[in-house]
Amino acid sequence: EKPTDRADAINMLSALSGQVHEVITGVCILSKQKQVSFSDTTRVYFNILTLNEIEHYVDNYKPYDKAGGYACQEWIGAIAINKFEGDYFNVVGLPINKVYQMLKNFPL
Repeated sequence: EKPTDRADAINMLSALSGQVHEVITGVCILSKQKQVSFSDTTRVYFNILTLNEIEHYVDNYKPYDKAGGYACQEWIGAIAINKFEGDYFNVVGLPINKVYQMLKNFPL
């Protein structure tokens, strides 16, 4: 979910601090001849964050339009995320490599 306000964003990021979570994206590709649906999962490993770091992010970036209250391509990704298992682009929004591989052999 996306945070509803400052307190919710701080709570979300506090819950992610020092934890591992999964980002799952569902994709459906459809043409007149064929339909393919799949999902992709990426595990995201967060460092432990201080309250000051969390508040800095919430107050200086825009967490309210982001699932989980963060964007890994922003400042918080550089200081908080220490490892991805899976496709980075899946966390950003779409598992581009997997979509491309499916589209290469997809009838249009």
